[in-house]
Amino acid sequence: MAGLWRCVGVRWGDGGPRLLWEEGRSSPLGYGRELAFRVVGERSCVGARGNRCPVAAAMPGRSTQARCAECARLDRAHSVAADTYLDDPRTYRVYLAWFGSGMVKVGITAEERGSARLLEQGAVAFGWLGRGPLMAARRCEELLRAALGVPDRIPYAEKRAVRARLPGADERAAEVARLHARALALAGWPESLERIECQVVDHAREFGLAGLAPASGVVTELVDGGVVGGRLVAAAGPDLHLEAGGSVLVLDTRLMSGWDLAAVGAGAGSGVSVPVREVPKEEGVQDQLF
Repeated sequence: MAGLWRCVGVRWGDGGPRLLWEEGRSSPLGYGRELAFRVVGERSCVGARGNRCPVAAAMPGRSTQARCAECARLDRAHSVAADTYLDDPRTYRVYLAWFGSGMVKVGITAEERGSARLLEQGAVAFGWLGRGPLMAARRCEELLRAALGVPDRIPYAEKRAVRARLPGADERAAEVARLHARALALAGWPESLERIECQVVDHAREFGLAGLAPASGVVTELVDGGVVGGRLVAAAGPDLHLEAGGSVLVLDTRLMSGWDLAAVGAGAGSGVSVPVREVPKEEGVQDQLF
């Protein structure tokens, strides 16, 4: 139908975050700008590896992955993350990612991608640990997870819960530096993996986190006819923080994929008419892990 766009998700680059749409279109996401759309029709599978789902399978609104089981299997058929593509000749980097006090993980990414993977995950600060072949990076990743006692992933709900209550940049850098030193001092690193000196990179500016107010709600799903509108005040990973009606609402853009979306014209006003989970004021208070 004319005037309808289908979202692929958020992509991060040197120019900041952008919304990607099917057929290669994209829209820059500028802080302070209004963002508003209306949901049309039903949600369907987005397909795999650039190909449409052959059955256009219906997808639940609350899922952050808009792929049916078969398309998900095909999409991960050559995935480094799924350990199904182990002969990748590219150089990989091992990283230490920081999302909040005591919220740290170790991961790997292709060196050619730079810090894109860290931006996509919403890492507020990070430091490179090592570089080398894929399997050496993978072995080092497992070694560091076990030795440092850090998880392989941190849920987005936990990341966004502390995003408006972060310690200062110096404290963030100090925590990353301490763990970085512990990691490089460990025995058992693969010989083919080069260690990298600690240089902490902070993404608070890229994410627009300065002065960010705590979120009062999180969108749980989109529905046919529902409207989402507000002023974009921050973004981290797939999350957009929208100011609407005097409060801040978080929209996980992964919920947008698989839907037909129509622009809401200027003058229509900002507002939200999709299901939203209220965030308790005390949510996000956590014990320190380190």
